[in-house]
Amino acid sequence: MSTIKNYLSLVKFSHTIFAMPFAMIGFVIGLNTFEVFHPNGDLGMFQNKYSNILPPTISDWLKVFVLVLTCMITARSAAMAFNRYLDRNFDAKNPRTAIREIPRGIISANSALMFTIVSSILFVIACFFINTICFFLSPVALFVILFYSYTKRFTPLCHLVLGLGLSLAPIGAYLAVTGRFDLLPILFSFAVIFWVSGFDIIYALQDIEFDKSQNLYSIPAAIGKTKALQVSELLHLLSAASVIVAGIYGEFHWLYWLGIAVFVGMLIYQHSIVKPNDLSRVNVAFMTANGIASVVFGVLVIADLIIS
Repeated sequence: MSTIKNYLSLVKFSHTIFAMPFAMIGFVIGLNTFEVFHPNGDLGMFQNKYSNILPPTISDWLKVFVLVLTCMITARSAAMAFNRYLDRNFDAKNPRTAIREIPRGIISANSALMFTIVSSILFVIACFFINTICFFLSPVALFVILFYSYTKRFTPLCHLVLGLGLSLAPIGAYLAVTGRFDLLPILFSFAVIFWVSGFDIIYALQDIEFDKSQNLYSIPAAIGKTKALQVSELLHLLSAASVIVAGIYGEFHWLYWLGIAVFVGMLIYQHSIVKPNDLSRVNVAFMTANGIASVVFGVLVIADLIIS
């Protein structure tokens, strides 16, 4: 049990709370294209709105759901373990991160790398059993999420690459169900890109001096705390705009707009408690505010799709 606990801590499993609700939104939007929740007359509960092809049974959808969860867990585990492996020397020098598993010797660097490889293989296998397009795109997804770990070495735009990685969740889950791209899940992916990039900038405020001393790149290190927070605010404004546009385009109902109120409220809250001269509540902004934003928004959007 202690070994499992150590690996869960290595990959910060609790942070799955950020992308998972958006993956579930993409999954349920995909189901809605087949009128799973709102049968269309005598056409049957799985009638496809876009064709007359009847999709598989409920048990088949459950299998896809399990495979989507597997993809989410393995992809994120691979990304986090690789990040910890690649950054192990920097983590050992930084007082804030020196307590992590690899610097402390709880998990060896080679074990973390092997964990990354196994997780990546399991991700590709899960994609293979979903459908052809997910399988063919799985190397692209892996490249994006693993490449992020290198970006802090050469560009302050690393936060956007992290956002891009997590933004694959809603569109990936939608592809798993439908096998095609569509505008609505892409709008949610844009919301994730801007949201994650914005709060990662806030999180990076803690390491400005360390990043400069190690020649590492970040927006706070490049332009300072005040301007970095302004960039974060702009990104969060774009995220809010994305979910609003998605709500209008998708013709959602009152539960969705209640979810937007909570989501936007949490964005405003985190910017109200983090100031250039006071970073004492960065962790509250990072974990608590964004965790609430993601979970509550996800639950209300899915409820809107199912009930309305």
